[in-house]
Amino acid sequence: MAAVRALRSCNRSFGRLASFRQVIVCNRFLLVKSCKKQPPSVIPQPLQLRSFRTAYALNGQIVQFKLSDIGEGITEVTVKDWYVKEGDTVSQFDSICEVQSDKASVTITSRYDGIVRKLYYNVDDIALVGKPLVDIETDVLKDVAPEEDIVETPAISQEHTHQEIKGHKTLATPAVRRLAMENNIKLSEVVGSGRDGRILKEDILNFLAKQTGAILPPSPQMEIIPPPPKKDISTPSLKEKAPTIPVTFTKPIAFSGKDVTEPLKGFHKAMVKTMTAALKIPHFGYCDEVDMTTLVRLREDLKPVAESRGVRLSFMPFFLKAASLGLLQYPILNASLDENCQNITYKAAHNIGIAMDTQQGLIVPNVKNIQVRSIFEIAAELNRLQSLGSTGQLGATDLTGGTFTLSNIGSIGGTYAKPVIMPPEVAIGAVGKLQAVPRFDSRGQVVKAQIINISWSADHRIIDGATMSRFSNLWKFYLENPSSMLLDLK
Repeated sequence: MAAVRALRSCNRSFGRLASFRQVIVCNRFLLVKSCKKQPPSVIPQPLQLRSFRTAYALNGQIVQFKLSDIGEGITEVTVKDWYVKEGDTVSQFDSICEVQSDKASVTITSRYDGIVRKLYYNVDDIALVGKPLVDIETDVLKDVAPEEDIVETPAISQEHTHQEIKGHKTLATPAVRRLAMENNIKLSEVVGSGRDGRILKEDILNFLAKQTGAILPPSPQMEIIPPPPKKDISTPSLKEKAPTIPVTFTKPIAFSGKDVTEPLKGFHKAMVKTMTAALKIPHFGYCDEVDMTTLVRLREDLKPVAESRGVRLSFMPFFLKAASLGLLQYPILNASLDENCQNITYKAAHNIGIAMDTQQGLIVPNVKNIQVRSIFEIAAELNRLQSLGSTGQLGATDLTGGTFTLSNIGSIGGTYAKPVIMPPEVAIGAVGKLQAVPRFDSRGQVVKAQIINISWSADHRIIDGATMSRFSNLWKFYLENPSSMLLDLK
């Protein structure tokens, strides 16, 4: 009997101990739910504490997601579109919004998992770098198992896990790693702004924007397909092609009768800043005309080959390559002058910009490293830039780092122009429209010639008229004799 009484006393003590374990809450231990069913007299107090803890976890933590620095000295951006609204659930790397700076459009992605509680800006509002963009309630229960499955674990183990992640190899998604690999960037050199130092896409783009050196993406690997047979055009058509009438306006004009005032934004604001700086440059102008007759025939022969590879071939790749070959002979035109006009930097890469007229305004993306690209590779890159430019999706990498510029104003109209240099560059050219005009050949006979006009502007502080004239003559020679470019192609 004494043994039975001792056993009963032990069981009662164990029951009280098990009930006591239910209410232990401290910094070093997680809550453990007892599996032993307790008498009703013991349950009320622990249940009250458990209810309080659950309510605290469901509230989560409100985190202010601030607009990070996107480089190039940009301090404010325009919110173009929101991809989320208040109450939406987001995960890491989900797109939150698209912002427009005076350089490019950038998609902002989330760094947290949680629920969007507040949007600080409306569409077309000006957002400041370093200020809150959205409030996100982090989902604390997402990374924690249900309460019934929680095991008693010291808090020091969580710290150890965090240290292991910190000391692990660089954290980045496959898409970010591919972007870095395509641009020859070591992830170890990029500072990650995501959770636990994770490198995000914008970190790579910011890193690229701050670089002034050459960045050469890999050449596209495309299968060479024989060109399709040419159509027989010797038989004259029964009906001549009707002349086309240029369309000036693409949408009806609504007259409101009221003055409208709106703030400068995006690319228009960038144009004001750039052109104001350009006023400080003394421009020297030089014009000439180029006979494109031979190049027109060559392009017609090469167009089917390019189209079979999925690339549209225009005259611009030839213009760019001829300019690059000329810059090799006259590197002063591919240089920059510091603000104090004390030093000249000769750029190794020929990153030639192309002025584009888009719905967002004038933009000037550039083709990187033309000096080591083939004409076909230049054409493929131009297709990519034109496609992104028409939809307003050009990134900061495409719009920065230019060393020389060509404007194809002739695609809209006009013959001669007076192009304005884009600092810190020192030269720019504007190509007029292609015209069929009468000219005398070497035998004195009047022939039909395909002519374009070229207008150059140079920084007269470091470039004299003779240098600009010699460069223009070399550029003209390459275009009038395109086969001569084969001698210098690399």
